Amino acid sequence: MRRLGLIGGMSAESTTTYYQLLNQGVRARLGGLHSAELLLWSVDFAPIAQMQAAGDWDRAGAHLARAAQALEQAGAEAILICANTMHLVADQVTAAISVPLIHIGDATARALVGHGVKRPLLLATRFTMEERFYIERLKAFGLAPMIPGEPARERLHAIIYDELCQGVCDVGARMAVMAMIERGRTEGADGVIFGCTELGLLLEPGAVGVPVVDSALAHVTAALDFALA
Repeated sequence: MRRLGLIGGMSAESTTTYYQLLNQGVRARLGGLHSAELLLWSVDFAPIAQMQAAGDWDRAGAHLARAAQALEQAGAEAILICANTMHLVADQVTAAISVPLIHIGDATARALVGHGVKRPLLLATRFTMEERFYIERLKAFGLAPMIPGEPARERLHAIIYDELCQGVCDVGARMAVMAMIERGRTEGADGVIFGCTELGLLLEPGAVGVPVVDSALAHVTAALDFALA
């Protein structure tokens, strides 16, 4: 089994999910008392979030690159950034290490293609929805991603940072996100991306009514495939 290095804490809520899913996945595939070989570097998210808000991506990337280097030096054979938004600095992290970075966008895109989805509605932070780094990654797989309108993007961003990242799952937030999905369906979306690793804490994919790819689950699956290859 290959050892995985996780850069987590963005947020701690979803990093917990990663840890559970990776261990459950190894046990499901190997049986018995097997569990994942993991190294975790969990950052303090508050300074990272301030860098995001300020557009200081170079400094944020340097912070994650140092974490990735430390994980590699400790024996990690691949790195996962346990967040979608921080893949904006994936190239900076990749350049700092000699082991693979398992990219969440690639894992998500492959899962969408496997579901036969063509026009997924991307639900995520404003950075992930509005910057090109994620959408272009999806387009490289032949997908035509959609994003909600401006008011919905603002509302969703607030739900993620002010609620989900702080462990709050509110009924009002759930209804708001479901309304965004329904609007996307009427505009031609044939699937949904939970493009924030916390969204799976708010909604069950099976309740949405169209194929859903939870990026965290897709990322974990790709990591398991690598670790157990």
